[in-house]
Amino acid sequence: MNLLLAILAFNLIVIIHELGHFLVAKLADIKVLEFSLFVGPKLFSIKKGETTYSLRLIPMLAYVKMEGEEEYSESERAYNKKPVLTRAAVIAAGPLANIFTAVILLVILFSFTGYSTNKLSYVEENSPAYNASLREGDIIVKYDGKRIYQPADLIQFLYVYRGKTAEIEYIRDNHKYTTRITPTVIPEQVRYLFGFNVKQISGKLTNIVDAVIPDSPAEKAGLQSGDVIIKLDSVSVSAKEDMDEFMSKNKGETVKVTILRNGEEISLDITPFANKIPEQYYLGIDFSREKGNLMDIIKQSIAYAYSNVRNVAYSVGWLLTGYVSVSHMTGPVGIVSSIGETVKQASTFWDKLLYLIDITAFISAALGATNLIPFPALDGSKLLLLLIEGIRKKPIPPEKEAFISMIGFVFLIVLALFTLYNDILRISSGG
Repeated sequence: MNLLLAILAFNLIVIIHELGHFLVAKLADIKVLEFSLFVGPKLFSIKKGETTYSLRLIPMLAYVKMEGEEEYSESERAYNKKPVLTRAAVIAAGPLANIFTAVILLVILFSFTGYSTNKLSYVEENSPAYNASLREGDIIVKYDGKRIYQPADLIQFLYVYRGKTAEIEYIRDNHKYTTRITPTVIPEQVRYLFGFNVKQISGKLTNIVDAVIPDSPAEKAGLQSGDVIIKLDSVSVSAKEDMDEFMSKNKGETVKVTILRNGEEISLDITPFANKIPEQYYLGIDFSREKGNLMDIIKQSIAYAYSNVRNVAYSVGWLLTGYVSVSHMTGPVGIVSSIGETVKQASTFWDKLLYLIDITAFISAALGATNLIPFPALDGSKLLLLLIEGIRKKPIPPEKEAFISMIGFVFLIVLALFTLYNDILRISSGG
């Protein structure tokens, strides 16, 4: 079920991208020869007007074929005969459709769940943030000179810069201040987990079970949302940190977990699983969540989508400068796997749907932004060639454009194979 939802979500993103090209091409009176769902051998097709609508065998991707797009045509309705701005609009419509869809999905999501803000709801005493003079109610504006639109931006910068000391700009009582902060570096470690999340109250992680991860040792043992964990073996616990301290010494042995459910004490035997945790960077803060009005939700959705678009641009720079390893790159298999794993964390259908909307919006914005990168065979490179054509006042010779596209296509095939290898390695290792 989770895999099916993941495949449907990924295909929805791609189909919306191609629909963007298709609709603007139709509006521009360009002859569209075919609109195909999926790729591979044709299963069946239907022709409506001048366009053939096809369904193909391999249930991934989609494409639009326009007259004069890949070959020269004398037809006045051919893509190659249209003005530069018209062709640019057709090409840009795909990525922009993805970004617009992300905003719509986020508006729907935030209307139900609310959204995280940049306002601090909790600052732990003697933490790096507390020692840097940050306090509850402060609004984080910038980290290392880069604008923070959502809490995830701060987390990403922490990991990319590997916890180096940085300047933080924040707002307190309508005044801007700056301070320097040095995150606590938590080395890579193996942790033993039961497979559940706890509720957070007033910024503190409690001993109340919030959600149980499907197929985890906790679920198999019968742990349920709402259970209150009061003992691990003979050790009393009253907060998440008590459980973490116990598990750091336990090293994977079966634990007798005593819970309180509906006023009754119940004992469950749970054998934790080993989970490799990468190096982490700790500030000791938590952000508040809000449920604003419609205008606030739209504003926050646009900011969230823009943040994801901007991070794609940052990621290209980080790859080139070595801040991020190419081993972190992923392809369609990895994307589908990520969607499936995210949805898997939810225990109810409603939660699965909200998780699905969340990650679909994230990937849709990222895919749209990636396609705007001016790299051969991506939409961004086509836009760049059209810009050059507009400046030169004449088209680039077809043989040169074909050569550029061929180089880009070969590189994309190599990149696809590399990301496929990365995805399979990551999935098989459980990373």
